[in-house]
Amino acid sequence: MINRGYYEGFGGAYIPEILVATFDELVDAFQKAKNDPHFWQEYTSLMSSFSCRPTPVTFAENLTRMFKGPRIYIKREDLNHTGAHKANNVMGQGLLVKRMGKKRVIAETGAGQHGVATATMAARFGFECTIYMGEVDLERQRPNVFWMERLGARVVPVLDGTRILKDAINEAFRDWVTHMDTTHYVLGTACGPHPFPEMVSYFQSIIGKEARKQIMDLDGRLPSRVYACVGGGSNALGIFSGFMDDPVALVGVEAGGKGLDSGEHASRLCSNDARIGVAQGYKTYFLQNSDGQMKKTHSIAAGLDYVGVSPILSHLKEAGRVRFEAASDEEVLNALSLTMQKEGLIPALESAHAFVQAFKEAPTLSSEDSILINQSGRGDKDIFTIADAFTDPKWREFIKKKAEGYHA
Repeated sequence: MINRGYYEGFGGAYIPEILVATFDELVDAFQKAKNDPHFWQEYTSLMSSFSCRPTPVTFAENLTRMFKGPRIYIKREDLNHTGAHKANNVMGQGLLVKRMGKKRVIAETGAGQHGVATATMAARFGFECTIYMGEVDLERQRPNVFWMERLGARVVPVLDGTRILKDAINEAFRDWVTHMDTTHYVLGTACGPHPFPEMVSYFQSIIGKEARKQIMDLDGRLPSRVYACVGGGSNALGIFSGFMDDPVALVGVEAGGKGLDSGEHASRLCSNDARIGVAQGYKTYFLQNSDGQMKKTHSIAAGLDYVGVSPILSHLKEAGRVRFEAASDEEVLNALSLTMQKEGLIPALESAHAFVQAFKEAPTLSSEDSILINQSGRGDKDIFTIADAFTDPKWREFIKKKAEGYHA
């Protein structure tokens, strides 16, 4: 499937000549780490002591009873340190940075979870840290910006383009070109030039390794279906990897935004608005027009509001191994509300996309089946967006009073 970063034609490393030596260094360091059995042991030991791994699988008893169909299980990446699956990849890359002897890390972030995870890793290992974040995302994810800065990171607002995730990635690459000798770019998802898709998937595979064993221990059999949200694709590839060789349906759920016919969504693999192209150093499906110009994207979830998708997932779509669906903003809010009220769990808006599709399909399955949903993160970071969406008057009054207190 993989040949120097290509997945049946998707992927590759379309990079300027000035970056070739830096990427060669990274590929070499990553391959040596993969071939060193002590590296994975060091990684899992670190995640165990620093990041609450293994994260549990929770049986959703109330939702199971409500849908009168399959047993519903939830993989709890929200309990990972920093509140999402992002720490898995970031801490792994941190160990690589130590091996390479570099002292500074940079990263992009949309939802802010990757930014917080990178700032946490930098604090843990003593690296200088700069985070690039689109101005739109910076405003809607202000709590995460606060934590990044408190952790010692410099957060740089990106004012170019649509001021969201793709623009933050572009700015991070510009920084890297200028500071290659001292800096490592901690790319946050399974996109970008080789080796990033393979490397991020490798570290995130810890989710699938744990989940397969856990559900076999809990349920005595494999799940019928596994659901995960899909932005760039890191959490989906993480949990899917544990079941790739099993007779299990894998379902990725993209951001349907205001509807696939509205033009305001971020669905690359189940809409008619995406075309295969090359951008940001790799080949995959991008939301672009016939002239190759990138389209605007929209999602209530900042972490899914991205114009491209992992080349590995593009390959798995073409191969028919992963099925892709889309969830609208409205459906996401409804699924989030139901999950909170029935199970006392608060998924991130990104994760709630996976719950939407699982809830749609649960009534079509029998009590002999089970399904597994990857709760890739927790919803604390989304409090402003969620409170706004639910038009909570008490929350608005609280914000108004806080603002008046600051100006007093």
